[in-house]
Amino acid sequence: MSKGQHKESFLAPIWKANPLLFGLLGMCPALAVTKTLEASFGMGILFTLVLVCSNVLISALRKWIPEEVKTPCYIVIIATFVTLVKMLAEAYLPELYSTLGVFVSLLVVNCIVLGRAEAFASKNTVFDSLLDGIGNGIGYTLAICLIGLIREVLGSGYLTFGTTFTFLQSLNGGNKIRLFILKGPGYDVSMNFFATPAGGFLVLGITLAVVMAITNAKENKRKVDARLAAKKAKEEAAKNSAATEVAK
Repeated sequence: MSKGQHKESFLAPIWKANPLLFGLLGMCPALAVTKTLEASFGMGILFTLVLVCSNVLISALRKWIPEEVKTPCYIVIIATFVTLVKMLAEAYLPELYSTLGVFVSLLVVNCIVLGRAEAFASKNTVFDSLLDGIGNGIGYTLAICLIGLIREVLGSGYLTFGTTFTFLQSLNGGNKIRLFILKGPGYDVSMNFFATPAGGFLVLGITLAVVMAITNAKENKRKVDARLAAKKAKEEAAKNSAATEVAK
């Protein structure tokens, strides 16, 4: 691949080919673990680690994996990295592991991880697969963090740090880092509905609608600009042709 293609492999999944916002993939954890920004970020980190490592190894072994058993081999490789990530999270980030629960294990059958293994890593070089894994990991993490941010702020009235990543409490004298937003003495404009599964569906739906509206607006603007440029070029060509006729 060229340098431009390398850049596209990395940048495209972050926005214009975001696996969640445009591919509608990985929606189950996007609804289940996005009650808080911290939990969403933690899930994004674990997801990215599994995706990057499995992409790289599958790409490195792609020529030695028989076509007849490639899917089972992919699942074994992904399951190995999920197990390693799960053990590390349980040992060093027990609160995160407890918060995410079974959804860490379900990364084995995550459609994004399996999909990138089949569609990209099995057909491209290790470096390209690394970029693809990092790009998709960042894109998915940003998407679920956006949903988690909205749900936590609207659902609890606060944006809290240190509940899942407890080591952050040491930065605040042993206390959670809480940003005052929608809740305070004498008033509370938070809505617990957004902390429920139904609230998660609503936030995800609104987020997808806004993203599609922005995308469509940009696409329409691009088409209008292209038509105007074509019209201008046609007019310039007509003027040049008329000037040539006069000169003759």
